[in-house]
Amino acid sequence: MRDQLSRELLNWYDLNARSMPWRVSPQDRAHGIMPDPYRVWLSEVMLQQTTVAAVRAYFQRFTARWPTVSALAAAPDAEVMAEWAGLGYYARARNLLACAREVANNHMGVFPQTLSGLRALPGVGPYTAAAISSIAFDQAETVVDGNVERVMSRLFAVETPLPQAKAELTALAASLTPVVRAGDYAQAVMDLGATICTPRNPLCALCPLSKPCKAAAMGIQATLPRKLAKPVKPTRTGTVWAAFHRDGRVLVEDRPAKGLLGGMIGLPGTEWDGRESGPPLALDWIGAGEIKHTFTHFHLILRVMVGQVSGTPNPERGRFVADINPRDFPTLMQKAYDLAKGSEFALESKIGS
Repeated sequence: MRDQLSRELLNWYDLNARSMPWRVSPQDRAHGIMPDPYRVWLSEVMLQQTTVAAVRAYFQRFTARWPTVSALAAAPDAEVMAEWAGLGYYARARNLLACAREVANNHMGVFPQTLSGLRALPGVGPYTAAAISSIAFDQAETVVDGNVERVMSRLFAVETPLPQAKAELTALAASLTPVVRAGDYAQAVMDLGATICTPRNPLCALCPLSKPCKAAAMGIQATLPRKLAKPVKPTRTGTVWAAFHRDGRVLVEDRPAKGLLGGMIGLPGTEWDGRESGPPLALDWIGAGEIKHTFTHFHLILRVMVGQVSGTPNPERGRFVADINPRDFPTLMQKAYDLAKGSEFALESKIGS
């Protein structure tokens, strides 16, 4: 069964593989062209909790600026974090640098090929290690993301809800992973889930696995995989202060290395626990409004306060910088900055002009 299913899926993939800037096509692989492990690793880290459409431009900018793992390892932290801004889940960017430096400094710029060697790298978990080993080195490792879980749950009609079904779905995926063309097969299953075996309205008539699919035979494919109800996310609150100097500078601070938005530049603010603390400067602060943002585990509402500065201020926190590029901020801080700049107070006072 494994050989037949993998053969059918690989035949489909040869004709329908998605074109991605980090991917080597099945035709090129057939001619001996292997993927660059650096590009595979970088793409997999970027794709965690992020869509392919959102990642493309970031990946192209990263690889144009830092074309090798050694080049990335030598990059200043602030530049990498600024380039990452907007992708979210900023711990990934910190782990990205730690991993790049480990590979550059202790592995002569060459990624390990084995699962155990990859797992020993900073920030490389089971999924990422399996993906690199399989896609970059054609090792017969089992790569399981949300697309693969969906395909397996339907193919075998697994009605156990996620996340309880993860181990079972991983075992089923492993039972189908071929020894030959393992990297292409891993990408084929993910492409099938992304384009044919979609969460809603799966295109079963176009699926190369429609005949052996148990869920399709039972007519329950659209209901799988089953999922437990998600708990209601709590809402947290806080305040940020946007201080604009008459000479065009803006008050910013570097967030602590650990925690959400760790290591990123942003506007000074309170903790997100509802407790208020004093502003970084004694100014006539005016409320610009509120912004809302959703993280993985909670919603956040931030009150945005705006103030104008002249003279030579001495802030208790942060530093004034000129020529600020809002794109260097994480998305949350971009929202706060845009609200502050666009507020009625900002317009009346010509802040930042």
